[in-house]
Amino acid sequence: MMPAPAVPAATISLLPGDMRVLLVEDDPELAAVLENGLSELGFHVVAEATYAAGTSRAVLGAFDVMILDVMLPGGSGFELCRSLRERGIGTPVLMLTARDTVDDRVQGLDSGADDYLTKPFAFRELVARLHALARRRPTPLPEVVEIADLEVELRGRRVRRAGRDIELTAKEFALLEFLVRHREQVVDRAAITAHVWDENHDPFTNVLEVLVRRLRRKIDDGFETKLIHTLRGAGYRLGA
Repeated sequence: MMPAPAVPAATISLLPGDMRVLLVEDDPELAAVLENGLSELGFHVVAEATYAAGTSRAVLGAFDVMILDVMLPGGSGFELCRSLRERGIGTPVLMLTARDTVDDRVQGLDSGADDYLTKPFAFRELVARLHALARRRPTPLPEVVEIADLEVELRGRRVRRAGRDIELTAKEFALLEFLVRHREQVVDRAAITAHVWDENHDPFTNVLEVLVRRLRRKIDDGFETKLIHTLRGAGYRLGA
């Protein structure tokens, strides 16, 4: 069992507060240690313990990094990673396992994992590897992102649809920006509220629905093609 992390905060540069990590680990003690330790360092951690739950979270949530245990109830981390890659989900994956043979490491990397860490491990090394993976961001978005006839200038914070300027509040733009960065993906309530507000905001209040309705009135009302879609029980998706 890995000891509880004792890392001076000053030794690690923190990631942004909205950095989201999916942890799929079936050992409850290890999962608790990792979740608590990473949360203290500024990561927003979502933990699951089974293959099925991990798959659902990975598909429906927008994460910056994933940590997958290899031996999971219902399937392996290798299978889970391969399934995500086949779905087109390119989120960096760190495979976490006690299996340390060369064949195991090769299998993990061949399944689409980006890194491989064997147990037992030093917590500081895990954090350093997460930092390295998080830096492997996708190619930056262009200055102007176009989705159908919607144009969003991320830096200039300007929005147009069909050539008409649309005025948004700071919260409305924050919501639209998050949806744009994860366009054509389903993003869950927790991911949105952590970005627009913070991780302590209750995702089950109706504040998010109110904000989505306000954004819809400005982005979709009066246009034949609707861009903001609700997937009941899952979240929201931006796309034509």
